[in-house]
Amino acid sequence: MKHIIATTQLALEDDEQDTGVPYTLENYSYKYFRVPKSKTLSGPIQGTLRKNLAETEIWAHVTEPIKKALLKKFKQSEDLHQKACASFLAILKYMGDYPSMKQRLSTELTDQVFEHVLSHEVLRDEVYCQLLKQLTFNKLRASEERGWELLWLATGLFPCSQVLHKEVIQFLRSRIKQWPIAAEIQQRLYKSAQSGARRYPPHLVEVDAIQNKTAQIFHKVFFPDDSCEVFEIDSSTRSWDLCATIVERLGLKFKEGFSLFVKIGDKVISVPGADFFFDFVRHLTEWLKRAKSKDANSNLSYKIFFMKKLFVNITIGKDRKSDVVFHYHQELPKYLRGYHKCTRDDAALLGSYIYRVKFGDTRSHFGEIPQMLRELIPHDMLREFHPEDWKRAIAANFSRHDAKSSEEAKISFLKYVNRWETFGSTFFEVRQTTEPHLPEILLIGLNKNGVMLIDPANKDILATHPFTMITNWSCGSNYFHMTIGNPIKGSKLLCETSLGYKMDDLLNSYISLILGDIKEKNPETVGGADSRC
Repeated sequence: MKHIIATTQLALEDDEQDTGVPYTLENYSYKYFRVPKSKTLSGPIQGTLRKNLAETEIWAHVTEPIKKALLKKFKQSEDLHQKACASFLAILKYMGDYPSMKQRLSTELTDQVFEHVLSHEVLRDEVYCQLLKQLTFNKLRASEERGWELLWLATGLFPCSQVLHKEVIQFLRSRIKQWPIAAEIQQRLYKSAQSGARRYPPHLVEVDAIQNKTAQIFHKVFFPDDSCEVFEIDSSTRSWDLCATIVERLGLKFKEGFSLFVKIGDKVISVPGADFFFDFVRHLTEWLKRAKSKDANSNLSYKIFFMKKLFVNITIGKDRKSDVVFHYHQELPKYLRGYHKCTRDDAALLGSYIYRVKFGDTRSHFGEIPQMLRELIPHDMLREFHPEDWKRAIAANFSRHDAKSSEEAKISFLKYVNRWETFGSTFFEVRQTTEPHLPEILLIGLNKNGVMLIDPANKDILATHPFTMITNWSCGSNYFHMTIGNPIKGSKLLCETSLGYKMDDLLNSYISLILGDIKEKNPETVGGADSRC
Protein backbone atom coordinates (compact mmCIF):
# COMPACT_ATOMS: atom_id res chain seq x y z
CA MET A 1 0.00 0.00 0.00
CA LYS A 2 2.97 2.26 -0.50
CA HIS A 3 2.62 5.39 -2.57
CA ILE A 4 5.84 6.40 -4.25
CA ILE A 5 6.64 10.10 -4.15
CA ALA A 6 5.00 11.78 -7.12
CA THR A 7 7.28 13.04 -9.87
CA THR A 8 4.97 15.87 -10.89
CA GLN A 9 6.28 19.37 -10.36
CA LEU A 10 4.57 21.63 -7.91
CA ALA A 11 2.70 24.31 -9.82
CA LEU A 12 4.69 27.55 -9.66
CA GLU A 13 4.03 31.10 -10.74
CA ASP A 14 5.64 32.07 -14.03
CA ASP A 15 8.34 34.11 -12.30
CA GLU A 16 9.10 31.28 -9.88
CA GLN A 17 9.64 28.45 -12.34
CA ASP A 18 12.65 26.20 -12.01
CA THR A 19 15.29 27.98 -14.13
CA GLY A 20 17.70 25.09 -13.99
CA VAL A 21 20.16 27.19 -11.96
CA PRO A 22 20.43 25.76 -8.43
CA TYR A 23 19.71 28.38 -5.80
CA THR A 24 22.17 28.50 -2.90
CA LEU A 25 22.56 30.18 0.46
CA GLU A 26 25.50 32.23 -0.77
CA ASN A 27 23.81 35.64 -0.51
CA TYR A 28 22.09 34.66 2.73
CA SER A 29 25.44 33.62 4.17
CA TYR A 30 26.95 37.11 3.73
CA LYS A 31 24.51 38.49 6.28
CA TYR A 32 23.80 35.61 8.64
CA PHE A 33 26.74 33.18 8.59
CA ARG A 34 29.88 33.50 10.62
CA VAL A 35 32.88 34.75 8.71
CA PRO A 36 35.23 31.75 8.66
CA LYS A 37 38.92 32.12 9.12
CA SER A 38 40.51 32.12 5.67
CA LYS A 39 42.65 29.18 4.86
CA THR A 40 46.31 29.78 4.21
CA LEU A 41 46.67 29.71 0.45
CA SER A 42 49.99 29.28 -1.30
CA GLY A 43 51.07 30.71 -4.63
CA PRO A 44 49.29 33.44 -6.56
CA ILE A 45 45.76 32.68 -5.23
CA GLN A 46 44.83 35.91 -3.47
CA GLY A 47 42.15 38.55 -2.97
CA THR A 48 38.72 37.79 -4.42
CA LEU A 49 39.53 34.17 -5.16
CA ARG A 50 40.63 33.65 -1.57
CA LYS A 51 37.36 35.23 -0.35
CA ASN A 52 35.22 33.16 -2.70
CA LEU A 53 36.85 29.91 -1.67
CA ALA A 54 36.33 30.71 2.01
CA GLU A 55 32.68 31.61 1.53
CA THR A 56 32.00 28.63 -0.70
CA GLU A 57 33.32 26.38 2.00
CA ILE A 58 30.77 27.52 4.53
CA TRP A 59 27.59 27.28 2.42
CA ALA A 60 28.48 24.33 0.16
CA HIS A 61 28.87 20.60 0.73
CA VAL A 62 31.80 19.33 2.79
CA THR A 63 32.76 15.93 4.13
CA GLU A 64 34.44 17.06 7.34
CA PRO A 65 32.80 18.10 10.62
CA ILE A 66 32.42 21.80 11.37
CA LYS A 67 34.02 23.30 14.47
CA LYS A 68 31.51 26.09 15.01
CA ALA A 69 27.86 26.69 14.13
CA LEU A 70 27.19 28.17 10.70
CA LEU A 71 25.05 31.02 11.99
CA LYS A 72 26.73 33.88 13.77
CA LYS A 73 23.81 34.61 16.11
CA PHE A 74 25.15 32.09 18.64
CA LYS A 75 28.18 34.31 19.26
CA GLN A 76 30.06 32.99 22.31
CA SER A 77 27.54 30.35 23.40
CA GLU A 78 29.85 27.37 23.50
CA ASP A 79 26.98 25.05 24.43
CA LEU A 80 24.97 25.96 21.34
CA HIS A 81 28.03 25.67 19.14
CA GLN A 82 28.64 22.16 20.47
CA LYS A 83 25.05 21.13 19.89
CA ALA A 84 25.11 22.56 16.37
CA CYS A 85 28.33 20.68 15.62
CA ALA A 86 26.84 17.46 17.02
CA SER A 87 23.83 17.78 14.70
CA PHE A 88 26.11 18.42 11.71
CA LEU A 89 28.28 15.39 12.53
CA ALA A 90 25.15 13.23 12.68
CA ILE A 91 24.09 14.64 9.29
CA LEU A 92 27.48 13.67 7.83
CA LYS A 93 27.14 10.16 9.24
CA TYR A 94 23.59 9.69 8.01
CA MET A 95 24.52 10.88 4.52
CA GLY A 96 27.49 8.54 4.43
CA ASP A 97 30.04 11.37 4.26
CA TYR A 98 31.66 10.37 7.54
CA PRO A 99 32.33 6.94 9.10
CA SER A 100 29.72 5.75 11.58
CA MET A 101 28.97 2.65 13.62
CA LYS A 102 25.35 3.71 14.03
CA GLN A 103 22.56 2.05 12.06
CA ARG A 104 21.08 4.33 9.41
CA LEU A 105 18.04 2.06 9.16
CA SER A 106 17.13 2.73 12.80
CA THR A 107 16.45 6.09 14.46
CA GLU A 108 19.87 6.35 16.11
CA LEU A 109 21.28 8.88 13.66
CA THR A 110 18.07 10.81 13.06
CA ASP A 111 17.73 11.18 16.82
CA GLN A 112 21.22 12.72 16.93
CA VAL A 113 20.40 15.07 14.06
CA PHE A 114 17.20 16.43 15.62
CA GLU A 115 17.30 15.90 19.38
CA HIS A 116 19.00 19.22 20.18
CA VAL A 117 16.99 21.33 17.76
CA LEU A 118 13.69 20.12 19.22
CA SER A 119 14.71 21.21 22.69
CA HIS A 120 16.40 24.45 21.54
CA GLU A 121 14.26 26.45 19.13
CA VAL A 122 17.19 28.74 18.33
CA LEU A 123 18.85 25.81 16.51
CA ARG A 124 16.05 25.36 13.96
CA ASP A 125 17.51 27.69 11.34
CA GLU A 126 20.97 26.27 11.98
CA VAL A 127 19.92 22.72 11.08
CA TYR A 128 18.03 23.90 8.00
CA CYS A 129 21.17 25.76 6.87
CA GLN A 130 23.30 22.70 7.54
CA LEU A 131 21.05 20.51 5.41
CA LEU A 132 20.87 23.00 2.54
CA LYS A 133 24.65 23.38 2.72
CA GLN A 134 25.09 19.62 2.35
CA LEU A 135 22.71 19.59 -0.62
CA THR A 136 24.66 22.33 -2.42
CA PHE A 137 27.21 21.16 -5.02
CA ASN A 138 27.16 17.67 -3.54
CA LYS A 139 28.71 15.46 -6.20
CA LEU A 140 27.94 12.21 -4.38
CA ARG A 141 24.53 10.97 -5.53
CA ALA A 142 23.97 8.60 -2.61
CA SER A 143 24.95 11.29 -0.13
CA GLU A 144 22.66 13.86 -1.72
CA GLU A 145 19.73 11.45 -1.76
CA ARG A 146 20.11 10.85 1.97
CA GLY A 147 20.35 14.59 2.53
CA TRP A 148 16.95 15.00 0.91
CA GLU A 149 15.61 12.33 3.24
CA LEU A 150 16.78 14.37 6.23
CA LEU A 151 15.27 17.56 4.82
CA TRP A 152 11.96 15.71 4.32
CA LEU A 153 12.08 14.61 7.97
CA ALA A 154 13.06 18.09 9.18
CA THR A 155 10.13 19.79 7.44
CA GLY A 156 7.76 17.40 9.20
CA LEU A 157 9.19 18.32 12.60
CA PHE A 158 9.56 22.09 12.78
CA PRO A 159 9.42 25.24 10.65
CA CYS A 160 12.23 27.71 10.12
CA SER A 161 12.16 31.50 10.56
CA GLN A 162 10.31 33.68 8.05
CA VAL A 163 13.60 35.07 6.72
CA LEU A 164 15.07 31.65 6.09
CA HIS A 165 11.71 30.30 4.87
CA LYS A 166 12.00 32.39 1.70
CA GLU A 167 15.49 31.04 1.07
CA VAL A 168 14.40 27.43 1.59
CA ILE A 169 11.47 27.85 -0.81
CA GLN A 170 13.72 29.26 -3.53
CA PHE A 171 16.22 26.49 -2.90
CA LEU A 172 13.50 23.85 -3.30
CA ARG A 173 11.90 25.40 -6.38
CA SER A 174 15.22 25.52 -8.18
CA ARG A 175 15.66 21.76 -7.76
CA ILE A 176 12.20 20.28 -8.41
CA LYS A 177 13.10 19.05 -11.91
CA GLN A 178 16.11 17.12 -10.67
CA TRP A 179 14.65 16.17 -7.29
CA PRO A 180 10.84 15.82 -7.41
CA ILE A 181 10.83 15.22 -3.65
CA ALA A 182 11.44 18.97 -3.31
CA ALA A 183 7.75 19.59 -4.12
CA GLU A 184 6.64 17.32 -1.28
CA ILE A 185 9.14 18.96 1.07
CA GLN A 186 7.79 22.40 0.18
CA GLN A 187 4.27 21.30 1.11
CA ARG A 188 5.54 19.84 4.39
CA LEU A 189 7.30 23.10 5.20
CA TYR A 190 4.04 25.02 4.75
CA LYS A 191 2.25 22.51 6.99
CA SER A 192 4.82 22.73 9.77
CA ALA A 193 4.63 26.53 9.67
CA GLN A 194 0.89 26.24 10.31
CA SER A 195 0.84 23.38 12.80
CA GLY A 196 3.94 24.22 14.83
CA ALA A 197 6.91 22.20 15.99
CA ARG A 198 6.88 18.62 17.20
CA ARG A 199 8.43 17.60 20.53
CA TYR A 200 10.21 14.39 19.57
CA PRO A 201 12.49 13.21 16.73
CA PRO A 202 10.93 11.23 13.88
CA HIS A 203 9.32 7.91 14.66
CA LEU A 204 10.82 4.82 13.02
CA VAL A 205 7.71 4.60 10.80
CA GLU A 206 8.53 8.03 9.35
CA VAL A 207 12.20 7.20 8.84
CA ASP A 208 11.32 3.91 7.21
CA ALA A 209 8.80 5.64 4.92
CA ILE A 210 11.19 8.17 3.42
CA GLN A 211 14.01 5.66 3.12
CA ASN A 212 11.62 3.57 1.02
CA LYS A 213 10.69 6.61 -1.10
CA THR A 214 7.22 6.71 0.41
CA ALA A 215 5.69 10.11 0.95
CA GLN A 216 2.47 8.74 2.43
CA ILE A 217 2.16 6.70 5.62
CA PHE A 218 -0.87 4.49 6.07
CA HIS A 219 -2.01 2.92 9.32
CA LYS A 220 -4.62 0.35 10.14
CA VAL A 221 -7.07 1.63 12.73
CA PHE A 222 -8.96 -1.07 14.63
CA PHE A 223 -12.52 -0.79 15.97
CA PRO A 224 -14.24 -2.61 18.85
CA ASP A 225 -16.22 -4.88 16.51
CA ASP A 226 -12.91 -6.34 15.23
CA SER A 227 -13.17 -4.47 11.93
CA CYS A 228 -10.46 -2.11 10.74
CA GLU A 229 -9.81 0.47 8.07
CA VAL A 230 -6.69 2.12 6.70
CA PHE A 231 -6.10 5.84 7.16
CA GLU A 232 -3.30 8.14 6.11
CA ILE A 233 -1.22 9.72 8.87
CA ASP A 234 1.46 12.27 8.15
CA SER A 235 4.04 14.01 10.31
CA SER A 236 1.68 16.90 11.14
CA THR A 237 -1.35 14.74 12.00
CA ARG A 238 -2.72 15.44 15.45
CA SER A 239 -4.97 13.00 17.26
CA TRP A 240 -8.08 15.12 16.76
CA ASP A 241 -7.35 15.35 13.01
CA LEU A 242 -7.40 11.57 12.66
CA CYS A 243 -10.47 11.26 14.90
CA ALA A 244 -12.36 13.73 12.71
CA THR A 245 -11.34 11.80 9.58
CA ILE A 246 -12.52 8.51 11.08
CA VAL A 247 -15.84 9.97 12.25
CA GLU A 248 -16.48 11.38 8.77
CA ARG A 249 -15.57 8.18 6.90
CA LEU A 250 -17.65 5.94 9.18
CA GLY A 251 -20.60 8.31 8.98
CA LEU A 252 -20.96 8.71 12.75
CA LYS A 253 -23.46 11.36 13.79
CA PHE A 254 -21.62 12.44 16.91
CA LYS A 255 -17.90 12.66 17.54
CA GLU A 256 -18.13 13.56 21.22
CA GLY A 257 -16.42 11.11 23.55
CA PHE A 258 -14.40 9.22 20.93
CA SER A 259 -10.64 8.90 21.18
CA LEU A 260 -7.64 7.24 19.62
CA PHE A 261 -5.89 4.62 21.72
CA VAL A 262 -2.43 3.17 21.24
CA LYS A 263 -1.78 -0.38 22.40
CA ILE A 264 1.92 -0.90 22.98
CA GLY A 265 3.36 -3.66 25.11
CA ASP A 266 0.71 -4.37 27.75
CA LYS A 267 -0.50 -0.75 27.85
CA VAL A 268 -3.53 0.76 26.13
CA ILE A 269 -3.43 4.55 26.45
CA SER A 270 -5.64 7.22 24.92
CA VAL A 271 -3.96 9.83 22.74
CA PRO A 272 -4.63 13.44 23.84
CA GLY A 273 -6.46 15.31 21.10
CA ALA A 274 -3.87 18.03 20.59
CA ASP A 275 -0.87 15.70 20.50
CA PHE A 276 0.90 15.03 17.23
CA PHE A 277 0.25 11.33 16.66
CA PHE A 278 3.87 10.32 16.08
CA ASP A 279 5.03 12.44 19.03
CA PHE A 280 2.68 10.57 21.35
CA VAL A 281 3.75 7.15 20.10
CA ARG A 282 7.42 8.14 20.36
CA HIS A 283 6.91 9.45 23.89
CA LEU A 284 5.05 6.30 24.90
CA THR A 285 7.75 4.11 23.40
CA GLU A 286 10.50 5.93 25.32
CA TRP A 287 8.48 5.74 28.52
CA LEU A 288 8.04 1.98 28.18
CA LYS A 289 11.70 1.53 27.30
CA ARG A 290 12.65 3.18 30.57
CA ALA A 291 10.07 1.13 32.47
CA LYS A 292 11.39 -2.08 30.89
CA SER A 293 15.05 -1.16 30.91
CA LYS A 294 15.94 -4.66 32.13
CA ASP A 295 14.32 -6.11 29.04
CA ALA A 296 15.89 -4.04 26.28
CA ASN A 297 14.69 -6.44 23.59
CA SER A 298 11.01 -6.28 24.55
CA ASN A 299 8.61 -5.84 21.64
CA LEU A 300 7.42 -2.24 21.41
CA SER A 301 5.36 -2.48 18.23
CA TYR A 302 1.98 -0.79 18.50
CA LYS A 303 -1.60 -0.88 17.20
CA ILE A 304 -4.06 1.99 16.85
CA PHE A 305 -7.62 1.69 18.13
CA PHE A 306 -10.53 4.11 17.80
CA MET A 307 -13.09 3.70 20.57
CA LYS A 308 -15.62 5.45 22.72
CA LYS A 309 -13.81 6.85 25.72
CA LEU A 310 -16.44 9.00 27.41
CA PHE A 311 -20.04 7.72 27.43
CA VAL A 312 -21.87 11.05 27.38
CA ASN A 313 -24.99 12.34 25.60
CA ILE A 314 -25.88 8.88 24.27
CA THR A 315 -29.40 8.02 23.12
CA ILE A 316 -29.41 4.39 22.04
CA GLY A 317 -30.79 4.02 18.53
CA LYS A 318 -30.12 7.62 17.52
CA ASP A 319 -26.72 6.84 16.00
CA ARG A 320 -26.98 3.18 15.01
CA LYS A 321 -23.49 3.05 13.53
CA SER A 322 -21.99 4.05 16.87
CA ASP A 323 -24.26 1.59 18.67
CA VAL A 324 -23.43 -1.46 16.56
CA VAL A 325 -19.70 -0.81 16.01
CA PHE A 326 -18.72 0.78 19.32
CA HIS A 327 -21.26 0.87 22.15
CA TYR A 328 -22.32 -2.77 21.99
CA HIS A 329 -18.86 -4.23 21.64
CA GLN A 330 -17.43 -2.03 24.40
CA GLU A 331 -20.28 -2.71 26.84
CA LEU A 332 -20.53 -6.47 26.26
CA PRO A 333 -17.15 -7.43 27.84
CA LYS A 334 -17.94 -5.38 30.96
CA TYR A 335 -21.32 -7.06 31.25
CA LEU A 336 -19.85 -10.56 30.87
CA ARG A 337 -17.16 -9.83 33.49
CA GLY A 338 -19.97 -9.30 35.99
CA TYR A 339 -19.46 -5.61 36.72
CA HIS A 340 -23.17 -4.75 36.61
CA LYS A 341 -25.80 -5.75 39.15
CA CYS A 342 -28.43 -7.84 37.37
CA THR A 343 -30.93 -10.61 38.08
CA ARG A 344 -31.23 -14.09 36.56
CA ASP A 345 -34.14 -12.84 34.46
CA ASP A 346 -32.00 -9.96 33.21
CA ALA A 347 -29.19 -12.37 32.35
CA ALA A 348 -31.47 -14.78 30.50
CA LEU A 349 -33.03 -12.01 28.41
CA LEU A 350 -29.69 -10.37 27.61
CA GLY A 351 -28.23 -13.80 26.84
CA SER A 352 -30.93 -14.27 24.20
CA TYR A 353 -29.98 -10.93 22.62
CA ILE A 354 -26.30 -11.90 22.58
CA TYR A 355 -27.28 -15.22 20.97
CA ARG A 356 -29.17 -13.31 18.24
CA VAL A 357 -26.14 -11.09 17.64
CA LYS A 358 -24.08 -14.23 17.04
CA PHE A 359 -26.53 -16.37 15.08
CA GLY A 360 -29.43 -14.19 13.96
CA ASP A 361 -32.97 -15.59 13.89
CA THR A 362 -32.00 -19.28 13.93
CA ARG A 363 -32.48 -21.84 16.67
CA SER A 364 -30.03 -24.31 15.16
CA HIS A 365 -27.34 -23.49 17.72
CA PHE A 366 -29.47 -23.90 20.87
CA GLY A 367 -27.73 -27.21 21.56
CA GLU A 368 -24.39 -25.38 21.86
CA ILE A 369 -25.60 -22.91 24.51
CA PRO A 370 -24.32 -24.92 27.55
CA GLN A 371 -20.83 -24.94 26.03
CA MET A 372 -20.84 -21.22 25.23
CA LEU A 373 -22.37 -19.83 28.41
CA ARG A 374 -19.28 -17.72 29.19
CA GLU A 375 -20.09 -15.78 26.01
CA LEU A 376 -23.73 -15.27 27.03
CA ILE A 377 -23.98 -14.95 30.83
CA PRO A 378 -22.02 -12.83 33.37
CA HIS A 379 -19.20 -14.96 34.71
CA ASP A 380 -20.19 -14.49 38.35
CA MET A 381 -23.70 -15.83 37.61
CA LEU A 382 -22.78 -19.00 35.73
CA ARG A 383 -23.20 -21.23 38.78
CA GLU A 384 -26.63 -19.84 39.71
CA PHE A 385 -28.27 -22.21 37.19
CA HIS A 386 -27.38 -25.56 35.76
CA PRO A 387 -26.15 -25.11 32.15
CA GLU A 388 -29.29 -26.84 30.84
CA ASP A 389 -31.48 -24.47 32.89
CA TRP A 390 -29.65 -21.47 31.43
CA LYS A 391 -30.20 -22.97 28.00
CA ARG A 392 -33.95 -23.27 28.56
CA ALA A 393 -34.21 -19.74 29.96
CA ILE A 394 -32.28 -18.22 27.06
CA ALA A 395 -34.27 -20.20 24.49
CA ALA A 396 -37.55 -19.15 26.11
CA ASN A 397 -36.61 -15.48 25.95
CA PHE A 398 -35.46 -15.92 22.37
CA SER A 399 -38.90 -17.21 21.44
CA ARG A 400 -40.73 -14.36 23.19
CA HIS A 401 -39.23 -11.42 21.30
CA ASP A 402 -39.87 -10.73 17.67
CA ALA A 403 -37.44 -11.80 14.98
CA LYS A 404 -34.43 -9.52 15.05
CA SER A 405 -31.38 -9.08 12.91
CA SER A 406 -27.95 -9.15 14.52
CA GLU A 407 -27.89 -5.34 14.42
CA GLU A 408 -31.34 -5.03 15.98
CA ALA A 409 -30.32 -7.42 18.76
CA LYS A 410 -27.36 -5.17 19.59
CA ILE A 411 -29.70 -2.19 19.91
CA SER A 412 -32.07 -4.17 22.14
CA PHE A 413 -29.18 -5.22 24.39
CA LEU A 414 -28.00 -1.61 24.72
CA LYS A 415 -31.46 -0.21 25.41
CA TYR A 416 -31.83 -2.68 28.27
CA VAL A 417 -28.45 -2.12 29.98
CA ASN A 418 -28.67 1.64 29.36
CA ARG A 419 -31.21 1.76 32.22
CA TRP A 420 -28.56 0.73 34.74
CA GLU A 421 -26.71 3.39 36.69
CA THR A 422 -23.43 1.66 35.90
CA PHE A 423 -23.95 1.76 32.10
CA GLY A 424 -21.07 3.38 30.22
CA SER A 425 -18.67 2.97 33.13
CA THR A 426 -15.02 2.07 33.00
CA PHE A 427 -14.35 -0.30 35.88
CA PHE A 428 -11.26 -0.81 38.01
CA GLU A 429 -10.76 -3.56 40.56
CA VAL A 430 -8.55 -2.16 43.32
CA ARG A 431 -7.41 -2.84 46.86
CA GLN A 432 -8.13 0.13 49.13
CA THR A 433 -6.30 0.67 52.42
CA THR A 434 -7.70 3.91 53.90
CA GLU A 435 -11.46 3.49 54.49
CA PRO A 436 -12.33 0.81 57.10
CA HIS A 437 -16.07 1.04 56.30
CA LEU A 438 -15.43 0.02 52.68
CA PRO A 439 -14.52 -3.49 51.44
CA GLU A 440 -10.79 -4.03 51.10
CA ILE A 441 -11.29 -5.22 47.52
CA LEU A 442 -13.30 -2.51 45.82
CA LEU A 443 -14.78 -2.01 42.36
CA ILE A 444 -14.54 1.58 41.14
CA GLY A 445 -16.64 2.73 38.20
CA LEU A 446 -16.08 6.01 36.35
CA ASN A 447 -18.83 7.37 34.13
CA LYS A 448 -20.62 10.63 33.39
CA ASN A 449 -22.18 10.63 36.88
CA GLY A 450 -18.86 10.60 38.70
CA VAL A 451 -16.87 8.05 40.68
CA MET A 452 -18.85 5.07 41.96
CA LEU A 453 -17.61 2.83 44.75
CA ILE A 454 -19.09 -0.64 44.26
CA ASP A 455 -19.05 -3.75 46.42
CA PRO A 456 -17.63 -6.43 44.09
CA ALA A 457 -19.41 -9.20 46.00
CA ASN A 458 -23.00 -8.07 45.40
CA LYS A 459 -22.50 -5.15 42.94
CA ASP A 460 -24.23 -2.71 45.32
CA ILE A 461 -23.24 0.92 44.72
CA LEU A 462 -21.88 2.05 48.08
CA ALA A 463 -21.35 5.68 47.11
CA THR A 464 -21.33 7.95 44.07
CA HIS A 465 -19.09 11.00 44.19
CA PRO A 466 -19.84 13.63 41.54
CA PHE A 467 -16.80 15.00 39.76
CA THR A 468 -17.36 18.35 41.45
CA MET A 469 -16.52 16.66 44.76
CA ILE A 470 -13.21 15.17 43.58
CA THR A 471 -10.79 17.89 44.66
CA ASN A 472 -7.45 16.21 44.18
CA TRP A 473 -5.98 13.03 42.78
CA SER A 474 -2.63 11.53 41.85
CA CYS A 475 -1.29 8.23 40.65
CA GLY A 476 1.84 6.16 40.33
CA SER A 477 2.92 2.87 38.84
CA ASN A 478 1.04 0.89 41.51
CA TYR A 479 -1.42 3.28 43.19
CA PHE A 480 -4.22 5.78 42.70
CA HIS A 481 -5.10 8.35 45.34
CA MET A 482 -7.98 10.81 45.44
CA THR A 483 -9.46 13.30 47.88
CA ILE A 484 -13.23 13.68 48.13
CA GLY A 485 -14.61 16.96 49.45
CA ASN A 486 -12.51 19.49 51.34
CA PRO A 487 -8.85 19.19 50.25
CA ILE A 488 -7.72 19.16 53.88
CA LYS A 489 -10.59 17.60 55.84
CA GLY A 490 -12.17 15.54 53.08
CA SER A 491 -12.02 11.76 52.91
CA LYS A 492 -9.08 10.21 51.15
CA LEU A 493 -9.03 6.98 49.21
CA LEU A 494 -5.73 5.23 48.48
CA CYS A 495 -5.93 2.29 46.10
CA GLU A 496 -3.43 -0.30 44.99
CA THR A 497 -3.70 -0.66 41.22
CA SER A 498 -1.45 -0.78 38.17
CA LEU A 499 -4.07 1.17 36.19
CA GLY A 500 -3.78 4.47 38.03
CA TYR A 501 -2.75 6.21 34.81
CA LYS A 502 -6.07 5.22 33.19
CA MET A 503 -8.09 6.43 36.18
CA ASP A 504 -6.20 9.71 36.11
CA ASP A 505 -6.80 10.15 32.39
CA LEU A 506 -10.53 9.43 32.66
CA LEU A 507 -10.95 11.83 35.57
CA ASN A 508 -9.16 14.56 33.64
CA SER A 509 -11.25 13.94 30.54
CA TYR A 510 -14.67 13.69 32.21
CA ILE A 511 -14.09 16.71 34.42
CA SER A 512 -12.86 18.80 31.49
CA LEU A 513 -15.82 17.79 29.32
CA ILE A 514 -18.51 18.10 31.96
CA LEU A 515 -17.25 21.41 33.32
CA GLY A 516 -17.15 22.81 29.79
CA ASP A 517 -13.37 23.20 29.67
CA ILE A 518 -12.87 20.70 26.85
CA LYS A 519 -9.16 20.01 26.70
CA GLU A 520 -9.09 19.60 22.95
CA LYS A 521 -9.66 23.37 22.76
CA ASN A 522 -6.67 24.07 24.97
CA PRO A 523 -3.64 21.96 24.00
CA GLU A 524 -1.66 23.11 27.02
CA THR A 525 -4.01 21.30 29.39
CA VAL A 526 -4.46 18.10 27.44
CA GLY A 527 -3.40 15.02 29.36
CA GLY A 528 -2.95 11.38 28.40
CA ALA A 529 -0.91 9.41 30.88
CA ASP A 530 -0.66 12.30 33.35
CA SER A 531 2.77 13.51 34.40
CA ARG A 532 1.90 12.72 37.98
CA CYS A 533 1.87 9.07 37.01
